[in-house]
Amino acid sequence: MNSKILLIDDEESARFGFSRYLSKIGYIVREASCLYEAKEALQSQRFDAVLLDLNLPDGSGLDWIIEVRESYPDIPIIIITGFGDVPIAVEAMRRGADNFLTKPVNMADLEVFLRKSLEIGTLRRKNLIDKRLAKKDRIFFGVSPAMQKILDLATIASGNDSSLVISGETGSGKGVLAKWLHEKSSRSAMSFVEVNCSNLRGDLLVSELFGHSKGAFTSAVQEKQGLIEAADGGTLFLDEIGDMDIGVQAQFLKVIEEKQFRRLGEVKTRKSDFRLISASNRDLLDETRKGTFRKDLYFRINVLPIIIPPLRERPEDIPGMVRHVLENMGFPAVEIIPEVMELLKEYSWPGNIRELRNVLERALLLSHGQPLTIDHFYGLDPAYNLDIPAVIAPGKYSEIEESHIRTVLKRFQGNTIKASKALGMSRATLYRKLKKFRITPEDNS
Repeated sequence: MNSKILLIDDEESARFGFSRYLSKIGYIVREASCLYEAKEALQSQRFDAVLLDLNLPDGSGLDWIIEVRESYPDIPIIIITGFGDVPIAVEAMRRGADNFLTKPVNMADLEVFLRKSLEIGTLRRKNLIDKRLAKKDRIFFGVSPAMQKILDLATIASGNDSSLVISGETGSGKGVLAKWLHEKSSRSAMSFVEVNCSNLRGDLLVSELFGHSKGAFTSAVQEKQGLIEAADGGTLFLDEIGDMDIGVQAQFLKVIEEKQFRRLGEVKTRKSDFRLISASNRDLLDETRKGTFRKDLYFRINVLPIIIPPLRERPEDIPGMVRHVLENMGFPAVEIIPEVMELLKEYSWPGNIRELRNVLERALLLSHGQPLTIDHFYGLDPAYNLDIPAVIAPGKYSEIEESHIRTVLKRFQGNTIKASKALGMSRATLYRKLKKFRITPEDNS
């Protein structure tokens, strides 16, 4: 991809010379003769570097540098100034510019300075990526053959800009995979912008995607940037795209094809270079047959389909997923008895990974830092009013609970004080259970 340069100079002859030379050596150049045009340009598309003259008809480029650096921390800025303004150019660098050239500019020097500045921009983006990744949870793909295929597809998808649809049941990790794809892509230094199409319908979704100008409709008291615009240079993730209204689908199809759009209430065309990732818990091809999803949009967005299988179809992934979730919650070393892990593998998990995470979070709260045992997963007190199912059948629970108590007692040679701590229950509760199962501590010593 050719680097895009924003050239800001009020002298037409200077702009002509710079633009002609830079275009000849492979750069894409957009010209601006004043700060107003420069700001408009930065709002309409993404640039890899800025060439900035300091003396402009509507203000000082020196004052504008701080504003650019705050909004675009990675973009290199090269100052172009007259020979007598060198002290000002030095001040410009103190404010955030990367280098300066004095007029008349030697074009060979300009090429070298620009190449070095673009390298600086690349390093800044890499540092931003590293900082973002350090704060983010890792993704666990699993060990099952089905998920290894997903990993292969995801690796291919991360290396290109093709549009793709991630399908799967609610809670299966579609959004997590979308973020992973963005972070592994060449666009990772730019924004990952997420829109849930099921939460916004009709005009609300249009306004959110496209933005609007002040006065475009009754409640539009100020202009608003749309999420399509915010995703410029990065990734636009449309979650539950199957819920998008058919009329909005037609408008969005045009944006995908042309990478251009208009804010509501505006006549000016804006550009946005984004990578599109969509997700749906519906069969979109089936939706096209029903007439609720456009066929042309379906084939345009579904260049590389990825289908995440539900958790119940890959029980071999559950132990690793449990450890992964606990690690991300800050409990990497918490102990889980083998009987519990087997029961977690047997449960059907209708809510998939999201449900597993909720169940584990509840178990951690109930365990108070002790090993996770059967008690922490069995049943629900209606007073909690939580939408978390009992993952263990009552009959099987009693069987496993008795076996586990006997095992722990034997481990501590019948010592009920140590056993009750290991089981995560009071001694009184332990004695009640010993009576229930007719267990004598001395017989398990």
